[in-house]
Amino acid sequence: MQSNARVLGIDPGTRVAGYAVLDSDLRGNCVIVDAGVFRLSATAPLIERLKQLHDDVTALIEEHSPTHMALEAIFSHSAHAATAIQMAHGRGVVLLAAALRAIPVAELPPAEVKKALTGNGRATKVQMQRAVMTQCGLTVMPEPHDVADAIGIALCGARRLRGVA
Repeated sequence: MQSNARVLGIDPGTRVAGYAVLDSDLRGNCVIVDAGVFRLSATAPLIERLKQLHDDVTALIEEHSPTHMALEAIFSHSAHAATAIQMAHGRGVVLLAAALRAIPVAELPPAEVKKALTGNGRATKVQMQRAVMTQCGLTVMPEPHDVADAIGIALCGARRLRGVA
């Protein structure tokens, strides 16, 4: 890994997508540069939400010039197959935005991120928020949980770059 990396972490979604931009150095120090959510219209057709997500991610890439991206890998459960399909659409446009700019992407399974941050691969949203708050030295838990998830994804992506994860 280069001496410093800027990692864009994305928790993809087609209604709410979390994002976090972290600067990471070789010693493992990470600083949050930006974090938040993209709120996509719940009533707009999927194609419009996907375009908006792509436009939002592209604008974030242009603003922050990340050297790497970390993205939640697809997961599915038979009880939530429709959710997995929706997430796959969101992941596709995020991956396209990265590919068009030749940004390397680490795809991280949710359980791997949860285990790395909390020690429990089945951690709850609140446990993830607390872990991110503690590990990043924040004074309040990141809200909504999509932001905490994106920060966690970016942290794990930075660790993977350093060969720690």
